[in-house]
Amino acid sequence: MSIVTVVGNPRPGSRTHGAAISAAAAVGGRIGDRGAPEVVDLAVLAPLLFAPQTVPEVKAALELVAGAEVLVVASPTYKATYTGLLKAFLDRLPGGALASTVALPLLVMGDSRHSLAVEVHFRPLLVELGAAVPTPGLALLESQLADLDAVLGPWVDRVAPQVTAVLGQRTPA
Repeated sequence: MSIVTVVGNPRPGSRTHGAAISAAAAVGGRIGDRGAPEVVDLAVLAPLLFAPQTVPEVKAALELVAGAEVLVVASPTYKATYTGLLKAFLDRLPGGALASTVALPLLVMGDSRHSLAVEVHFRPLLVELGAAVPTPGLALLESQLADLDAVLGPWVDRVAPQVTAVLGQRTPA
């Protein structure tokens, strides 16, 4: 099974990056995938993402994301939604590119007033790309990062059965 994490924070080594990897590892552990998730860190790709032509590193990242069975897509909340960097990356995927992917959106936010952004803005983007998004996304407050396991445990308890069910409905290629 392939679990891939896309981190849309423009700062390398961000709290969003750490939370996304922890979330992907927690989901992977619960659904039987013991390997470390692969990570596409858009902070690293940012200078290449806006090149006039697609460079090999961006192409490889897009292929990795499109080939994922489970995709954790994480972003800090900017202006009550995901970052423009993440949108610019995902805009390079053709329609339907995530048709064989279960996507789990995760937003890190400073204020609980932005909690609906994960469902109202983020989920539709992933669905537009063809992903199955069978679970509630994770709206993670910055204040919860200090005790991330306390938030991830109940969330994974809720989403893992749904992810497993969708993956079980897929026919092997």
